[in-house]
Amino acid sequence: MTAALQIQGLGKTYANGTMALQDIDLTVNEGDFFALLGPNGAGKSTAIGIISSLINKTTGKVHVFGIDIDQHFSRAKAHLGVVPQEFNFNMFETPWQITVNQAGYYGIERRLAQARAEQYLTQFGLWPKRDDRARALSGGMKRRLMIARALVHEPKLLILDEPTAGVDIELRHSMWGFLRQINDAGTTIILTTHYLEEAEHLCRHIGIIDQGRLIENTSMRSLLTKLQVETFVLDLSQPITHVPPE
Repeated sequence: MTAALQIQGLGKTYANGTMALQDIDLTVNEGDFFALLGPNGAGKSTAIGIISSLINKTTGKVHVFGIDIDQHFSRAKAHLGVVPQEFNFNMFETPWQITVNQAGYYGIERRLAQARAEQYLTQFGLWPKRDDRARALSGGMKRRLMIARALVHEPKLLILDEPTAGVDIELRHSMWGFLRQINDAGTTIILTTHYLEEAEHLCRHIGIIDQGRLIENTSMRSLLTKLQVETFVLDLSQPITHVPPE
């Protein structure tokens, strides 16, 4: 089986001595939907930053579809689509401009870039808003635009850093549907989250990271069996105005 991502001995220590990652070994196979679960500050975003070459690692090796990111990052980058937590596109550009320009960064000729932009903006329900300024979009639309932009060069590996953080439950469920479609189409997905419920609904395999260490790496089913827990999602018709005492 082909490894979409292989990490060996990954470590990161910042200049102030903070050890963000310690000796991480991880393999994610092609076609998988993998969750990297952990509390805030556990090291999830640092790991994503290293994979996408935004953060320099201290030790270890990272391969994307067998390509060493230290030696051939431009080749590895062609296989990667990354969706960070923060909205990092130009708020004064339109969804059309943002996606077409992103394709251009990967050397995709303009006619194909425009076709891809139309395809993904349509898929994510953004086509009617293609000529609106990004700043005028709702939070959910901005999240979907981030994913459309990451997919426009058709990467084989999509990495999402807490894509549903801070969004309401209805939007979260809608985004789950989009992500399942992407994975079903053959794209490998790595999702960082601190919601076990989200990992349970979406992912086949899970790694748990805490204080910079990978403390669990198993199938979702095995983890839930081991923990003997089941999560429930309640959709309420009205906000809760009063919580009774325990």
